[in-house]
Amino acid sequence: MKAFVPTAQATTPVVLADVGEPQLRPNEALVKVEAFSVNRGETFQLESPKPGWRPGKDIAGMVVQAAADGSGPATCRRVVGHPPYGGWAEYVAVPTDALAEIPDAVTTVQAAALPLAGLTALRLLRAAGPVAGKRLLLTGASGGVGHYLTELGAGGGAEITAVTASPERGRRLTELGAVAVIHDVTDAQGTFDLVLESTGGAGLPLALAKLARRGTLIWFGQASRTPVTLDFFDFFTGPESATLRHFHYADFDTPYGTDLATLVRLVASGRLHPEVGRIADWADTATTLTDLRDRHVRGKAVLTLI
Repeated sequence: MKAFVPTAQATTPVVLADVGEPQLRPNEALVKVEAFSVNRGETFQLESPKPGWRPGKDIAGMVVQAAADGSGPATCRRVVGHPPYGGWAEYVAVPTDALAEIPDAVTTVQAAALPLAGLTALRLLRAAGPVAGKRLLLTGASGGVGHYLTELGAGGGAEITAVTASPERGRRLTELGAVAVIHDVTDAQGTFDLVLESTGGAGLPLALAKLARRGTLIWFGQASRTPVTLDFFDFFTGPESATLRHFHYADFDTPYGTDLATLVRLVASGRLHPEVGRIADWADTATTLTDLRDRHVRGKAVLTLI
């Protein structure tokens, strides 16, 4: 079968190659991939790929071989999945607890845009606790995670100020429920009960300074790829007794499939709208990856095989 393999080259990070078909474990289903989405974090992984690793964690398609242990969706069911790797291929083996069936009201492209970004947003808000009535500051808001966080958070009653790099990249966030869209964290007005920080570098201390006393900052990314330096005494200038928490979306007991089912249900009911900034044939994967890395794609990028 055909699959994308890493090259460790900046200009052409992946190439299409012939690889062996997946060997299924008893709890895995074989999915014929119809669409997959790419994530900016994967562009970083492709810079120094591990031997034998193939990229791809966000897929949608059809089950062509059900799991041998009887778990998960049956053959010919449309599914969205979050395999550990190898999803940028014609076929991929996916643990059944990382699969969810796609309802008729949801397209394959919409479903493919959900897994990593949608799971991150859903679980991040779960980690934050009830947000109704809270002032929430969200950095790096114009990516896939940011769009989902804005819509889900606003739907939960939060008053969201979204930080984006430019007006063009942030134009959709107001429609999704943000009360303010700014282009520098220092422009945020007032203090915030909750800060969701994804840029790291010099941006994190600036975001921390906007936190209210006894507020919470959840650090879920480092898009700047720059180390963070914090001064203990900065907490006394405003965010006294604040909580600083690290977040990783995989650190939950709930199976991916359960939360994917929640996400597709929200999309089907019109309560969540995947923001897909690019749809292209999978032959354009390498170009899309470099554009995503260089921030030329707003929201999600989805590649199709059909």
